[in-house]
Amino acid sequence: MDPQRPGEWRKYKTGMCEGCWAGCCTLPVEVSVSDLIRLGLATEDEAAESQKKIARRLEKEGIIQSYRAHSQLFILQQRNGRDCIYLNKNRLCTVYDKRPEVCRKFPKIGPRPGYCPVRPK
Repeated sequence: MDPQRPGEWRKYKTGMCEGCWAGCCTLPVEVSVSDLIRLGLATEDEAAESQKKIARRLEKEGIIQSYRAHSQLFILQQRNGRDCIYLNKNRLCTVYDKRPEVCRKFPKIGPRPGYCPVRPK
């Protein structure tokens, strides 16, 4: 199953996340400034001052790969061009309680809403 090919994904069913390989964590993760604040990567004062400054700092720190000013979304860095920087070697999220909104809502939202890049067992 290739996460980059949503046409191959399977319809989501309750329980699919148990033992999953975290294919959704290989997709680019778009985060808002409120996600960055929740993650402890930015403060409300910084956000009120300049999101572009936050973006420059987080790019230098290797946390984000880009910032889209028109949508005000930051793209989290991916390890080896694939895994989210917050995915550990056991393929579990290291910031689960603080995870970005897009992660909280997946698979209701995403490239193919209602579907997952789950691997067949």
